[in-house]
Amino acid sequence: MKLSRAQQIIAELEKMFPRAGMLLAFSNQWELLVAVMLSAQCTDKKVNEVTARLFKKYPRLNDYIAADTREFERDIFQTGFYHQKAKHILAAAHLLAEEFGGAVPRTMEELLTLPGVGRKTANVVLGNAFGIAVGIAVDTHVRRLARVFGLTAHTDPEKIEQDLMALIPREKWFHATYLLIEYGRAHCIARPHAHDQCPLARFHSL
Repeated sequence: MKLSRAQQIIAELEKMFPRAGMLLAFSNQWELLVAVMLSAQCTDKKVNEVTARLFKKYPRLNDYIAADTREFERDIFQTGFYHQKAKHILAAAHLLAEEFGGAVPRTMEELLTLPGVGRKTANVVLGNAFGIAVGIAVDTHVRRLARVFGLTAHTDPEKIEQDLMALIPREKWFHATYLLIEYGRAHCIARPHAHDQCPLARFHSL
């Protein structure tokens, strides 16, 4: 029953949002990683505003390695949590140069060794940079809607990811994240609202 409902939900979302996908702007794999790290607790629109300047100022990995931490914090201040984000991004730049030949690694295990990179970030990078889907990126929309649709009873992102992976076909894992994000942004928003007015209310399990 739950398996069938999950597959129906994805099919409906694909009809509603045929062009769902990454909204962050980047021109290479390192910029993608930086943008995703900056997007934590920040809108894609704001991240794109910040990275439009950031990627011009720091065009190469070596520019991050040589960056002054305080100055870099000012550069990303608008994305919030700038102390921690600056620390993680600059440390990741050093680690890439020292351990990975300056290239963004293409396995989950290796990505998780980078400072500030969890499964959500790693899934987004693997999918968008390499076309590799080893899991489902669980952001705040996915976490919330997985429960709204009754696809999980968990609140922990990693447990939610495991539940969704068991219900959604592997070839849909990458796009499932963006389909749920679009639905959460356009219709079933986080703020209190009339859930029965949502387009897929018949699948809600509230």
